[in-house]
Amino acid sequence: MIEITNAYLLKELQEHFAAFIISDEEPFGMLTIVLDKDKIIPVLEYLNLHPHISMQFLTTLCGIHFPENKGKELGVIYHMHSLVNNVRLRIKCFTDITNPVIPSVTSIYQSANWQERETYDFYGIIFEGHPNLIRILNVDEMDYFPMRKEYPLEDQTRTDKEDTFFGR
Repeated sequence: MIEITNAYLLKELQEHFAAFIISDEEPFGMLTIVLDKDKIIPVLEYLNLHPHISMQFLTTLCGIHFPENKGKELGVIYHMHSLVNNVRLRIKCFTDITNPVIPSVTSIYQSANWQERETYDFYGIIFEGHPNLIRILNVDEMDYFPMRKEYPLEDQTRTDKEDTFFGR
């Protein structure tokens, strides 16, 4: 039996998808790759159906917002887990905030359904091909996405507190 390690995973992905991998790193022992958003479906299908890797469990799918990263402000993070091999992989895909569209992975992982809806609800990322992309936790009338870093964290007009007590 083949031992599935981070090095093996990276070698397999580079052999088949080298043109689509933007970067790779291994923070805290977890292989992390940044991938072209349009290639997320073939990569996840490959990882899911590979006879040895068998990444059949989508642990987490969530959004991120980096306003200073022009052209790639919004992103989606996928945490994959091979229960058979006890190996995890993190995949990141980024998109422009003016056209935040990423392909839906619900055709591969049914568990992505609600996770994509939650990411849409809080970050405004549109998952193309999602079967029912509507708000899941916030009211339908909301015209903004609360997890984006577009608003100050607190009221800037407050005078009743001293910033020195809050480490600022």
